Amino acid sequence: MNFEFQNPTHIIFGAGNIARLGEVVSEYGKKALVVTGGGSVKRSGAFDKVVESLKAAGIEFAECSGVEPNPRITSVARGAEIVRAEGCDVIVALGGGSVMDASKVISAAALYDGDPWDMILHGQENVYVPTEALPVITVPTLAATGSETNCGAVITNEETTVKSFIQIPLLYPKVAVMDPELTVSVPKDQTAYGVCDLITHVTESYLNGVDNTPIQDRLVEGVILTAMEWGPKAIADGSDVEARAQIQWAAAVALIGWAQIGTNAGYPVHMMEHTVSAYHDITHAAGLSIINPAWMRFAAKSNTAKFVQFAERIFGLKAKGADDLDCALEGIDRFEEFLRSIDCPTRFSELGINDELFETYAKDTLKIVNDGNGNLPGRPVLSVDDMVAIFKAAL
Repeated sequence: MNFEFQNPTHIIFGAGNIARLGEVVSEYGKKALVVTGGGSVKRSGAFDKVVESLKAAGIEFAECSGVEPNPRITSVARGAEIVRAEGCDVIVALGGGSVMDASKVISAAALYDGDPWDMILHGQENVYVPTEALPVITVPTLAATGSETNCGAVITNEETTVKSFIQIPLLYPKVAVMDPELTVSVPKDQTAYGVCDLITHVTESYLNGVDNTPIQDRLVEGVILTAMEWGPKAIADGSDVEARAQIQWAAAVALIGWAQIGTNAGYPVHMMEHTVSAYHDITHAAGLSIINPAWMRFAAKSNTAKFVQFAERIFGLKAKGADDLDCALEGIDRFEEFLRSIDCPTRFSELGINDELFETYAKDTLKIVNDGNGNLPGRPVLSVDDMVAIFKAAL
């Protein structure tokens, strides 16, 4: 292992902590842009709690609502315009991963005169790397992406059908106010998708990374087992604050960086899914729950020992040896069964997606990320034909 690590986000975790938001925001500015999604935060009462806390601290605010589930670059540009027009000096991201991702890019776009799409990696010759951004305070209302404590953001350009990312230290949120009580109104399907999302974050690094990362491995396994234990409880009873708290913390831990440091891992499942959801606007985690098991079965043939470890430590299976492919595949089957048990889709056909554009998905994915030899980074690297085979296996 050879790495550097820093995560500067200050985390305030626990039920009732939304009341502290105003005092937190007051440390960074006097007028906030509150970014929200489609309206669930207003129906649940979360928005009212935010407003109450901001007003109590003397913080003025403007609002940018309507951020899409796969956030559009047009919403980012709209948010940046509101910041400039209203004189906002701090951003509060109230919502799920899409709202938090959009807020991060808004924070930089508001201080940039050019097209915010310049910041998003999409195969362009010159990527604009922002050097300044407004402070962002994240208030997650969904346990899923871990965006509240990392410096990445995924944005879609609806005109070009491209979904890609930016990841730079400048975009770390200053503070994450994580109150599990804000997540109790999340419906069963979105709760389940969140569980799938957070698990996929750690299986990517676990199964695509270098060997000999035992601490990271145990951390990943703990995240997966926690999600598999407490996720179904939160799905069954949304008002179970303890279950909500456990999966919210698991989601944050999954992508805060601890599991990934030193692994030098690629994220092939995420890259492939980004392309699919750019075309079909499906829920990100629904795409992950379809592609990940299919990718696992493909990758297990070349990285059998790690998949055997996954099968033994997560599902208690007993392998004949490190090269026991049957055991590895049984572990993948058990994982897919878990996804089905929480009603996540595991086949494209469940979402009405056929094989017409599989080769297009693969080629478009390589336009965003490739290893210089025409392959998608991961373990193993994937050619266009490999990706098409994985897509077909998930049909």
